[in-house]
Amino acid sequence: MAITSTAALPGRTDRRFGLAILATCLAFMLVQLDVTIVNVALATMGTQLQAAISGLQWVVDAYAIAFAALLLSAGALGDRIGSRRVLAAGFAVFIAASAACGLAPDAATLIVARVAQGVGAALMVPSSLALLNHVCGNDQTLRGHAVAWWTAAGSVGLAAGPIAGGLLIHWFGWRSIFFVNVPLGLCAIWLTLRHVEETRIDPARRGLDLLGQLFGIVTLAALTGAVIEAGERGITASLVLGCFVLAVAGGAGFIIAESRGAHPMLPLTLFGNRRFSAAILIGLVINFTLYGFLFVLSLYFQHARGYSPEQTGLAFLPLSVAVGFANVFAGWLMSRSGPRPAMVWGLAAGALGFVLLAFTSAQTPYALLLPSFLLISCGVGTAVPAMTTALLATVDKTQAGVASGALNTIRQAAGAIGVAVFGVIGGHSEQAIGGLHATFWIGALLLLSGAAVAAIGIRVEPTPAPQEFSRS
Repeated sequence: MAITSTAALPGRTDRRFGLAILATCLAFMLVQLDVTIVNVALATMGTQLQAAISGLQWVVDAYAIAFAALLLSAGALGDRIGSRRVLAAGFAVFIAASAACGLAPDAATLIVARVAQGVGAALMVPSSLALLNHVCGNDQTLRGHAVAWWTAAGSVGLAAGPIAGGLLIHWFGWRSIFFVNVPLGLCAIWLTLRHVEETRIDPARRGLDLLGQLFGIVTLAALTGAVIEAGERGITASLVLGCFVLAVAGGAGFIIAESRGAHPMLPLTLFGNRRFSAAILIGLVINFTLYGFLFVLSLYFQHARGYSPEQTGLAFLPLSVAVGFANVFAGWLMSRSGPRPAMVWGLAAGALGFVLLAFTSAQTPYALLLPSFLLISCGVGTAVPAMTTALLATVDKTQAGVASGALNTIRQAAGAIGVAVFGVIGGHSEQAIGGLHATFWIGALLLLSGAAVAAIGIRVEPTPAPQEFSRS
């Protein structure tokens, strides 16, 4: 890691600064790794744990729900007690939960452990970014380099997940994808406690919105549960209807709590800005579509095409690599024309990729699937940093953290719902791919709708290439 300057940090050596940044990067990498590494293990876990599709959906969504629901409160907690304490605690929870996942004797235990993993992830992400910002002092150039490393670590985690998962499962079994977090997490805790300075504690800076947090968890969990269980029990089942009612009640309670609370975790006044709301809606559409697509695509590879976990991981490789290159291209494009064209053309390209997939079958050669995969990954990879840049341009710098937290919370929640919906539509037929085709058409329509929202609702002046590319 090349550090250009440490002038803003008296007494800080290049080596210690680099190790501090490494600790924060490991946090984001581990969180992102566990978003994708599980996908290639789904078929194997389903067989060995005798889990139905709904159980596998919960394995994925339990992590995403806990992560999304606690993200904003975890950031506020770091402000009150110190981000280093929160990061170290997050690593400890994540390690313990990962070990519990690896030892899980059944699907129910695995799902509970995945919830705990999500709690650890929520503690790790905002605190790691706050610490990164703290150790850079007032040096904006240094902060830009550090943020680039942090986001790159997240990209590496996402890209490496399917490949590492496939290899680990091939050689050591599916439980190894969770055990690998233990040594990495222990190393990160040591780096955090040894080389990272604590942030300034300001208890008066922001209170914890406990009521809003409770309503948020209830709403997200109930809505996800209703969609997942509808696929197994039917839409008229009493449990499903009860979950829908609970989700509506929880959502109403959340809106009331956020509109009247002294320290709302999601200030509703932000949505009065049309461009902010448009960017949030686009982020929701992207994560809903992408997370759902990755879930059903993994099942397609292993069920319809008969791929092993190792082969499935390798099949995901072009998608992962293309997203990284698209992130860089988006920065170049935005420096010349602003974020709106990057979003419009990126989302349109992704929609075209889904349309092409809707005409494939289980016998379609993998080489003929590649154009679709590249269109989707490059399109989404171009749109996401543009969407993030457009959103941050709509708020004052003092609200950048809240805006970013709102975006990532809603995106993660949308990803959880996307897995549930796509899993219900396209994950229950192992050989016939009619359900998969339906999800591809839905993905195309959603991304086209997102492109329309970007064209109409996003009007931001051309800006320099962003320093932060968000993909979580």
